[in-house]
Amino acid sequence: MERQFAAEPERATSRGVLGGATSAQAPDPARALLSHDRYRYSAISRRPDFAWPEEKRLAVYVALNLEHFAFGDGLGAELCPGGPHPDVLNYAWRDYGNRVGVWRLIDLFDELTLPVSVLANSSIYHYCPEVMDAFRARGDEVVGHGRTNSERQGVLSAAEEQQLIVEATDIIAHAEGRRPLGWLGPWISQSAVTPDLLAEAGYHYLLDWCMDDQPVWFATRDGGRILSVPYPQELNDIPSIVGRKDSGEQFAAMIADTFEEMLAQSAKQPLVMGIALHPYLVGQPHRLRPLRRALQAIVARREDIWITTAGEIAAFSRTLPDGIVPT
Repeated sequence: MERQFAAEPERATSRGVLGGATSAQAPDPARALLSHDRYRYSAISRRPDFAWPEEKRLAVYVALNLEHFAFGDGLGAELCPGGPHPDVLNYAWRDYGNRVGVWRLIDLFDELTLPVSVLANSSIYHYCPEVMDAFRARGDEVVGHGRTNSERQGVLSAAEEQQLIVEATDIIAHAEGRRPLGWLGPWISQSAVTPDLLAEAGYHYLLDWCMDDQPVWFATRDGGRILSVPYPQELNDIPSIVGRKDSGEQFAAMIADTFEEMLAQSAKQPLVMGIALHPYLVGQPHRLRPLRRALQAIVARREDIWITTAGEIAAFSRTLPDGIVPT
């Protein structure tokens, strides 16, 4: 005997009723999603090919975040849930990074002959100038990273945000003898006009957006543009260790697995692999040991990859013909 089924009721959608004549109607422009209008969709598998310098296919860089925090006020990463201000436990834990952790990392970078992009709060120059002296002696790139990670720039008015950018830029330029060309907002914080303000302030690239494994041109107002260089949120010790509570071993395994996988993927497309570090996290001895092993494995493949900085990636990308870097 044939079973009888009740007809399924029609389901309403934003385009009309599924299966009905109205399903072919054009979408209502008023219902379109808001967009940033900075870049268009681009499938990585359908882009023009190119190679990094010396025909390398994978660019690898280390981004070291140097951050200083207000005592008893503002934002800050937490080792464990903090109490009311002054939060001595978490403040002191973060300060370990500038007093001890960063010096252990400098030793490691020297041992491995590894360049780094130093993402520096401008307040670091006042609090611990010896740290910046050490990176200057190494010849490392300095990237603007706001005044302090006790604040977010994205919540400021446009005038206040512009002033923050100017203040941080001027302090770095005065100390380094040249201005920074790259920027990462404190806490990856942007307002709706941050790319515009950065381009107008003379910045060549930003690091805040993690949507791609290749550089992407961002449109800015008045026909301008600024380059977005890939900066990791997965291969980043803050989301990994503070957010997901991964161990040092787990984070190091992520670095190793990402490297091996992206090295294989780069046979098809040239890629950027960034590693984002904070001295108060990976400068701790129990995390430094597995990080050392992961970085040793990467530099052992030096002949196969381009070990570089975010600034060098941006500079090379800016020389490519129009149409190569997605927009």
